Formats: sequence, structure tokens, C-alpha cells
Amino acid sequence: MSGHSKWATIKHKKAAVDKTRGKLFAKLARQIEVAAREGGGSVEANATLRTMVGKAKQAQMTNDAIDRAIKRGTGDTDGIHYEAITYEGYAPGGVGVLVDVLTDNRNRTGAEIRSIFTRMGGSMAEPGAVSWQFSRRGIVLVPRRFGEDDVMTAALEAGAEDLVDEGDAWRITSEPGAVDDVRVALEGAGIEVTSAESTMISSVSVPVESADEAKKVLRIMDALEDNDDVQDVYSNFDIPDALMADVEV
Repeated sequence: MSGHSKWATIKHKKAAVDKTRGKLFAKLARQIEVAAREGGGSVEANATLRTMVGKAKQAQMTNDAIDRAIKRGTGDTDGIHYEAITYEGYAPGGVGVLVDVLTDNRNRTGAEIRSIFTRMGGSMAEPGAVSWQFSRRGIVLVPRRFGEDDVMTAALEAGAEDLVDEGDAWRITSEPGAVDDVRVALEGAGIEVTSAESTMISSVSVPVESADEAKKVLRIMDALEDNDDVQDVYSNFDIPDALMADVEV
């Protein structure tokens, strides 16, 4: 199973904890604000904003909070200017990692990200050293209890390209701009959607062969995710299911 799918499942479990701390909502608001600033405040005309708003609603963010974030992005209210930066690095075992951040202080955030990599046995990489193997795709996860034919029919009609069995979930792949259409179509067919996002998928997987190494990889991923400026963390690790069951993040 791919690093994306396993990490997406872990992040979904973490979301409930993040929500109680307010961290998840803060990150979502920042993503909405930047999407609105770069592509306009119309959810219908701005595909990125539409995806971000969909994520926020899935997390039960209020409409008022979403509207405030959009208005900050379009300049209707005062807001902080955030800069989007992607850092590249390696987790233990040579696992590639991409870290997307939105920050109002490049120097502070860069130092914090470098500290996490160094402190947890990883290392920063030069631009392009890791990112060349990643491409942006739309990924929708659906619980495995729903029938393959039903999921495939609803998803393909909305623009999905592929359906893969990930053990406890169906992973549906699409163009990034079609992910919200796929989500809406599945929900309209009465199919639960666990997550729907535009994400980065690697063409190369790095096998993780021991429980100790798996713990180190997941701990550095978790530490990066826990940084307030970090919006997403992508990786190419491949941890066997037997190891994954024994690993606690």
C-alpha cells in the first residue's frame, strides 16, 4: 500500500485530536484564504477554493469561519499575507518527504522544518531532489464495505480514472480538478467518503523493512504535521501491512 494512503488514514484519525486543539481549523482557514487570494472568492469558478471548502466542511468547520477566510483572501477584511513554500527532505531509511507550508515568516519556518528533520534522524534536500518523483492527483477514499461496482460506476461517471483496493478502503484517483466532482457524485449515490483531496503521489516507493524504521518514519511525519505552518506532508514510504499493524505513531 502506498505511503499516501497509509498516511491519509493516520491523518484522518489525528483529525479529531487536531480539531479539539483548533489546529485543524486554523490550517484549513489558511488554505482557504490563500486559495481565495490566488484564484478569487467564487467557489464555483475557483476549483482549488472549492476543494479547500469541501475539506473544511468535511471537518465540520462552520460556514461563518469559511466565509471569513474567503474574505481575508480576497482583501475584504484585513489578513496576514502567507507565502507558500515546499521543503524537500529525507526521513530515516532514505524515504523521500515533501513539506508544503504557508507562512508569514520564511526564516522562522525554514529553521523549524530543518530542526525537525535533523532532530529526528532525517535531512533536508536540495530543491528538486525529491519533488521530481511526485505528481499532483486527486485522491478519494471510500470505506471498503461499499461494493466495488457501485463505487466504480458513480466515480467513473464523475471523471475518476482508477479504482484500487487498499485493504480497508477503495482508493479512487482522478485529475486534481475533478476530485470534488467525484466526491459529490459518490455522496449523491449514498456512498460515504472518508477523505477527498488534491495531493501529491510518488512514482517511486521506498520499502520500510523493520518496525524500528517504520516508527522513525512515522514519527518524523507526525512531527512535521504538528507544525502550525505545515499544511501537508507527502512521502513515498511503503510499510507492509504486517508492520503497520504493530506500529504506534
